[in-house]
Amino acid sequence: MGAGEQLVTIAAVLLGALTSYVASYLTERNRTRYELLTRWDDKKVEAYGEYVDAAKMRIAMAVPLYESREGLSEARRSEHELREDLGSASRRWGSAFERVMLLGGDDAIEAGHDLNVVLAEIDWQATGRIRGTLEEWRQRHRTAFRLINAFHDAAREDLGIQGSATGEKHPERDLLLPPARRGDENASA
Repeated sequence: MGAGEQLVTIAAVLLGALTSYVASYLTERNRTRYELLTRWDDKKVEAYGEYVDAAKMRIAMAVPLYESREGLSEARRSEHELREDLGSASRRWGSAFERVMLLGGDDAIEAGHDLNVVLAEIDWQATGRIRGTLEEWRQRHRTAFRLINAFHDAAREDLGIQGSATGEKHPERDLLLPPARRGDENASA
């Protein structure tokens, strides 16, 4: 074998080794990127789910306080305890929204901000900071649940999940309310 043939063989081996190295590097880089994306998507799903759960809990803790203050139901707990429950739910909600702010897409964050305005109004009416009728109370709840669905849609889009929580296939639904009691005008909606 001549010197020229040896050089061609060495060049071919080097080219093969370089090609193998580049292919391995690109494959590993893509795998790492995919793992990072998947890991962040998992964190986003957790953050979005926790935020919605905390928002609903905040609403649920406002209801007994409002009903007690307005004389719509007998409170099993003192107003102070009900306010503490609402405060705990509000702190949990605040922490959950901070995670959305850190991990969420722009549209999900904005949908969260829109929902937060209505959640604050529900809290304020429950605690008596603002006045309102029972119908205004219920309208705030309707708006909150409509905005929760809008948040779901923004979160799904951010995560690349097909479909939506609203739209033609999902007509808007009203609150599930017990029937009005006879002679009780406050209980009707």
